[in-house]
Amino acid sequence: MSCAAAEICGGCLYRGEAEEDYHRRKQQALAGLLPRINQSGIHLGTPVFIPDGTRRRASLAFRFKKGCLTLGFNRRQSSELVDLPCCPLLTPGLNAVLLPLRRLLQDICAAPYTFKQGKKLLSQKITAGDVWLTETAAGVDVVLEYDAPLGLEHRMIIFERASAAPEIVRVSHRRKADAPSEPVIEKTRPYIAIGNYPVYIPAGTFLQPSKEGEQALTALVQKYLGNTRGKIADLFCGVGTFSYVLAADRTNKITAVDSSVPLLEGFKESVNRNQISNIRILTRNLFKYPLDIKELAGFDAVVFDPPRAGASAQAAQLAAMDNADKPSKIIAVSCNPHSFVTDANILIGGGYHLEEMTLVDQFVYSDHSELVALFTKG
Repeated sequence: MSCAAAEICGGCLYRGEAEEDYHRRKQQALAGLLPRINQSGIHLGTPVFIPDGTRRRASLAFRFKKGCLTLGFNRRQSSELVDLPCCPLLTPGLNAVLLPLRRLLQDICAAPYTFKQGKKLLSQKITAGDVWLTETAAGVDVVLEYDAPLGLEHRMIIFERASAAPEIVRVSHRRKADAPSEPVIEKTRPYIAIGNYPVYIPAGTFLQPSKEGEQALTALVQKYLGNTRGKIADLFCGVGTFSYVLAADRTNKITAVDSSVPLLEGFKESVNRNQISNIRILTRNLFKYPLDIKELAGFDAVVFDPPRAGASAQAAQLAAMDNADKPSKIIAVSCNPHSFVTDANILIGGGYHLEEMTLVDQFVYSDHSELVALFTKG
């Protein structure tokens, strides 16, 4: 799909390329990792290319200057914003909320807020911030992020504008990215469907960028798991994307681990509501405190899907296990092929064999790629 901003917006590097050339570029990038992995004979699976217009999660920036609002993505290699009335990367549902979202932000930025500085009461306007959008099965979830208190007038603006926009189901506010989000209006509980389960989504939840990408990843995890059943660890589990799918076979016992308390609270609530008895959820910072050799003993398979930094500490524990105790399969999901190389070499050094790795092109027209890889016990 063409886009008037394709040559200037940083969201799409390769939108102007022919589809065949773009696909070749992504596959060559994955193949380029092979010489860095300490094993020969690695098979590359059939790549999965996610179509345009499917991105259900996006972060946009806004600026307010001289009464004018700019909302969009950064210009390529710049902090300058490109104003985007719509974006072909996004789902139709997300594009549909951009206009009411502009009106909401315009009103918020035009209304000054007051704050105390010493004994003085000062007034100031919001001039910049970010907006996090997630399309759920119930509608679009919006998180407004700007460093200013949420006064009564701004709450009323959010309530009135969101009430008039049927596409928006919840609006929350936070002052910075790592701060908790405060819901201002929630018309209904946002949820997504994972497997056959409705999964409640806390405000600002991390999800796979597209539903189609999520389905491709879970399908590959199931394919690589094959006939392996039993105790399965889902590490860096997030909202439980893989746990729900793996738990559909009630002979499996899933241990899901992550460090994010808000994500796991939503996960636990959904597990309880759906009466899923074979998922156990643990809160743990796996970067600092990975499951150790003793804790890993008895697992038949491990799935891990870490952030971009990778899972080197956890991979080291898996590699250090006695061969008899090692899980028979490790399935690695990675959004950073470079940190994946580090993790793969640790596992290979510990006796695992990298059977196959498959590209999933979730980040359409960008340099980023996702992959899923199968390691088996030597």
